[in-house]
Amino acid sequence: MVKNNEKLILIIDDDSRNIFALQLTLKARKYQFISCLSSAEGLQVLQQNPSIGLVLMDMMMAEMDGYEAIRIIRSSDQYPNVPIIAVTANAMSGDREKCMEAGANGYISKPIDVDRLLDMIEKWL
Repeated sequence: MVKNNEKLILIIDDDSRNIFALQLTLKARKYQFISCLSSAEGLQVLQQNPSIGLVLMDMMMAEMDGYEAIRIIRSSDQYPNVPIIAVTANAMSGDREKCMEAGANGYISKPIDVDRLLDMIEKWL
């Protein structure tokens, strides 16, 4: 089993309050993480950090949404298989399927069920 500190988790969310909440949750479990406030920044960080083992991707962001960012990640030869958990406040019918079609490995809606999120992280790391 992978230890919590062996892989970095990349948080991509344009709302600093969401990032703060996720950071608190991950810190409590001794996970290491990097946070980004945009998809473009997140893609750069992912490219520069081969130790990233999982991405928590907000789906509704300005400029480049999570769907487009996931498609870019999946089309890359550098990191096509990094696990991505889609995180969205837009929990409408069909959203989960849309996230999975874009290339996400998991889906969780806001407000986040922390136990469910941690189970998903452990599954993919």
